[in-house]
Amino acid sequence: MASSYRWVIVACGALMTCVAIGAMFSLAVFLQPMSAATGWSRTGISSAMTLDFLVMGAAGFGWGALSDRIGPRAVVLAGAVLLGLGLVLASGATSLFQFQLTYGLLVGLAAGAFFAPMIAAATDWFTDNRSLAVSLVSAGMGVAPMTISPLARWLISAYDWRTAMMAIGMLAWALLIPAGLLVRRAHAAKAAPAAAQAAAAEPAMSAMEAFRSPQFIVLALTFFLCCAAHSGPIFHMVSYAIGCGIAPLAAVSIYSLEGLSGLGGRLLLGLLADRFGAKPVLIAGLMVQAVAIACYLFVSWLGEFYVLSLVFGTAYGGTMPLYAVLARESFGQRAMGTVFGAMTMASAIGMAFGPWAGGRIFDAFSSYMWLYLGASMVALGAVAVACVFSARPQGSRLQVA
Repeated sequence: MASSYRWVIVACGALMTCVAIGAMFSLAVFLQPMSAATGWSRTGISSAMTLDFLVMGAAGFGWGALSDRIGPRAVVLAGAVLLGLGLVLASGATSLFQFQLTYGLLVGLAAGAFFAPMIAAATDWFTDNRSLAVSLVSAGMGVAPMTISPLARWLISAYDWRTAMMAIGMLAWALLIPAGLLVRRAHAAKAAPAAAQAAAAEPAMSAMEAFRSPQFIVLALTFFLCCAAHSGPIFHMVSYAIGCGIAPLAAVSIYSLEGLSGLGGRLLLGLLADRFGAKPVLIAGLMVQAVAIACYLFVSWLGEFYVLSLVFGTAYGGTMPLYAVLARESFGQRAMGTVFGAMTMASAIGMAFGPWAGGRIFDAFSSYMWLYLGASMVALGAVAVACVFSARPQGSRLQVA
């Protein structure tokens, strides 16, 4: 039973990350029509996304710690209720400040309830194929742009942005609440003897021990820089492509292709990590990400955007689950929700900079050039930090690679 049900956990985690992250990132599609309809600045609307990431990061830490204590089911059900509520209330906002509070606070609080708790749940259910399982849970984030974003674009075209956002909120309730009821903890009694022996051989650090370790500091800093690098290019991709002369619907398709590529990247890099180790695969993915971001400065027609988005999506999407794998190898399962929640908080702070910085840069220069150039430099910084990481499951010290 345990062997087969663990794939139900993976499927639930993939659905939840798809809907939650997809709903939050769909603000990139709402950006232009909202600004045109309300007169709100792009910086002001983008600031709601910045607030989303900050709140999601802090909430992810809290939700992860709570899932260690009471289990993931109650956590994800609370997140499902809050996500729908935040979207429905934001759709009726009559001022920019009201929108920033409802979308930025409630949606961010809800989004933090899924990623860290479901990643921790997946690592608890799996001993073999762990990188693949974590990648599949994270794959929901890759599917999100090719599901929620096109749906949002179609609803906006058929109705208006308010109706579209309300409909997505109601869809979140319909999908996530039933999925949350299927989530459960892995029980040691149901685990196979080999799995129990493997778990016994793993480190069992407390959260405070993990936070004081050099491994955690390096992993969290790498995660922060990685997300700070790609969040701006991702969020402003639709607007950047439109500015390059791409039709709006085609620009959304570029954004969707990035998400689809991210799905493939998670599967590809997850399989490679199971075979070659998570660290070298992570470093390679970070390097490709840095180069791809810089290359956006040299594209102008649709075919070039498609090719580059394929590479960029594969790179940034594939690296995301590997942080959880390295954390589990270094710290064990005992406080995995808390530890990975704290790492997710660091990444969310990084993610918060991109949308805000991109909006400020565009409003100041009417161009995204400095956004992509700066993001590429930050991505190279992530490569440099990742190179000094060395996971030591038995409490060994960090060594320079």
